Amino acid sequence: MNPEIEKVLSEIKKVIKGKDDVILHTIMAILVDGHILLDDIPGVGKTTLAVTLGKTLGLKYNRVQFTPDVLPTDIVGFSMYNKATNDFRYIPGAVNGVNILLGDEINRTSSKTQSALLEAMEERQVTVDGNTYPLETPFVVIATQNHVGAAGTQLLPYAQLDRFLLKLTVGYPDFDSQLEIMKDRQTDNPIDYVKPVLTAANVLKMQHDVRNVRVDDEILRYINRLVFETREDEDVEVGVSPRGAIALCATAKSRAYVLGRDYVVPEDVADVFNLVCSHRIVLSQKARFAGIEPEIVLHNCIMKTELPYAVK
Repeated sequence: MNPEIEKVLSEIKKVIKGKDDVILHTIMAILVDGHILLDDIPGVGKTTLAVTLGKTLGLKYNRVQFTPDVLPTDIVGFSMYNKATNDFRYIPGAVNGVNILLGDEINRTSSKTQSALLEAMEERQVTVDGNTYPLETPFVVIATQNHVGAAGTQLLPYAQLDRFLLKLTVGYPDFDSQLEIMKDRQTDNPIDYVKPVLTAANVLKMQHDVRNVRVDDEILRYINRLVFETREDEDVEVGVSPRGAIALCATAKSRAYVLGRDYVVPEDVADVFNLVCSHRIVLSQKARFAGIEPEIVLHNCIMKTELPYAVK
């Protein structure tokens, strides 16, 4: 594993117990400047993971608790008239001046407010009253949503789901990990003792290195075949988009980098295929009625797709 990533993982594990895979997948997303959707039940550490990650990577972060009364201007900012100067002054919103925006329970706010994030997530900028304001680099949205208690929630539109690089599930800790969590929190909160291991400049350098990870043409064809397989599956109404294919390639490169390689192998693609694509496909009505899950469809796509030649 990459030594720098090992240091980050070690620091985060002081707080997040028994979830090494989730931590690594989150780091992989940040290394390609990708947004993350944490979809899980309440109380399993989604918010704790996001905050710990921000502190460990030395990144500035902000948190928004999404509720029905949160407005788009709370996210992107607004213009306020200044009587003294007879002009308008821009008041920054939650996305300004931060590297990580934690959107807690994003599905509990209105569709209009959810959509206010689209430009920030895709263009890394916001436009207010015709003026454009660039965001910090890197800029990553880590959004959480609870699928328990649907009252008062708004489903994320497909266009916004497609902006998230990965959809992750934290899940319950195992017995020993939960015991450690309870012991650690008897007198203190371990998150208070987390120290920065990297800086924003380090993260930007690592992002540059990830972009330079080599992807053989046969691997690109393998990714393309997987994507086309999702579009041709009879259980799928909407398959993975070209944006999804690019995201799959980028995430595979990030996995290779995290594991200490400067080239991608087929296992990198297969390992992240479900994480990148499960929220990017829409199942047919027949498949939904039959109780088929996206993960099953994607697994079948992997099994039906021939592996590429060995990469030297």
